[in-house]
Amino acid sequence: MAAGLLTAALAVAAHGAAGGAPTGAAVVLLALLAATIGGLAVTIARTADVRLLLALLVAGQLVSHVMLSLAGHSHRAAASSPTAAMLVAHGVAVGVGAILIAAGDRLCRAVSRTVEVAVRTVAAPIPVTPAVVTTDADQPLRSALLLAASVSHRGPPVGCAR
Repeated sequence: MAAGLLTAALAVAAHGAAGGAPTGAAVVLLALLAATIGGLAVTIARTADVRLLLALLVAGQLVSHVMLSLAGHSHRAAASSPTAAMLVAHGVAVGVGAILIAAGDRLCRAVSRTVEVAVRTVAAPIPVTPAVVTTDADQPLRSALLLAASVSHRGPPVGCAR
């Protein structure tokens, strides 16, 4: 999920610096892209690998650039910012993001394992006592009462039986 959020955040930051923050349809397209990248990162096996995260984030940046261009978002300040500097900034941000996401994933897994072991050793299993079933009761069961109430005691007229 962090990969999707980082993709959208980088696209908004980069395009915001270049020509103003995206609005309207561009925001909806970025939200869809973020959900798609986040879903891919969750479903693809071994996304904790930095190389796979890097590839996913680079693809997300390329697709976000194309989507924002097709949505009509222009770079007004493109003449003042060189393309090489923009590419280096994107590359550094994507690389650092991939490393941080992978490190966060490893840290979360380590903390989860530690908490699981600690809870397992502290909380002893509670012995399960079998439920006591009584067969003798003062009152009939509610289900028996409902069944008796639903059965009709009315039959055909007496004259029809002869």
